[in-house]
Amino acid sequence: MVTKSKLHPRNQHSEGYDFVRLMAQTPELEAFTVSNPVGQTTIDFQDVNAVRMLNRALLKTHYGIDFWGIPAGYLCPPIPGRVDYIHYLADLLADSNNQEVPRGRHIKVLDIGTGASLVYPLTGQSEYGWHFTGVDIDAGAIKSARQICEFNKLAITLRRQSKRENIFRGVIQPNEAFHLTMCNPPFHGSLEKANKGTQRKWANLGKGRSTKLNFGGRNAELWCPGGEIQFIARMVEQSIEFADQCLWFTSLVSKKDNLQPLSRILKRARVADYKVVEMAQGQKTNRFIAWTYTRKKHHSLFAKRAPA
Repeated sequence: MVTKSKLHPRNQHSEGYDFVRLMAQTPELEAFTVSNPVGQTTIDFQDVNAVRMLNRALLKTHYGIDFWGIPAGYLCPPIPGRVDYIHYLADLLADSNNQEVPRGRHIKVLDIGTGASLVYPLTGQSEYGWHFTGVDIDAGAIKSARQICEFNKLAITLRRQSKRENIFRGVIQPNEAFHLTMCNPPFHGSLEKANKGTQRKWANLGKGRSTKLNFGGRNAELWCPGGEIQFIARMVEQSIEFADQCLWFTSLVSKKDNLQPLSRILKRARVADYKVVEMAQGQKTNRFIAWTYTRKKHHSLFAKRAPA
């Protein structure tokens, strides 16, 4: 694995935020701007309303989304880091496509836990023209995502997962095939651990004790029994049933210590290949794990078999 020192080369946010351009597209953003100690324009990232307005401006300016909003309490994700995942997934597909990133609606992507923000389908469809199917267990999240799609006239498929213990079951239909699945799993094992994680984050930033989540988040978005490792383990277990219907299964992994046990789980599942892709995002390094049951020599055939 090669550790990257900055955002993906194709990431539109690799040089930071152009507030002049953003405010030109979304004038309401100006009311939330402040100056940092060196006189640069920024926002207060502890202010959830400021973060939401920044996201609105980013999505409009860079991804052509005229309307975007989410209900109070839902996760408001940082756009640059999220879209990095999309770009590295594009590279993953390019590896079996003569190093050319495949574009267009014939590329099918399943987004597990798409959320009220719909951030992956919005950015991925804009960047590469892929067709996304977004899945969530939360009815409010699906309602919000549907409103975003309807207002912006976007052809994104949305499905509600009715059973909490299921990830792919009940979502992937018998006649469907996907080139990619993606997921930002809940990474805490309990609400208590989620709050402690928030306190540590603010302490590291020199903000003292706080339980305030600047990016929001409801229970299902932040924690589940067993945390991220249990969630991904269940994902691997269920992926076996759909081995012939998905080329690459992937998931973000927030904790590096989880990679070793997840590797053992993947070996037991007898996958044809798996890899860890690291992504540097500011001072933090994030990563995702990807696995496939399709041998590399057959990857190019999968694209031809996947229904358009």
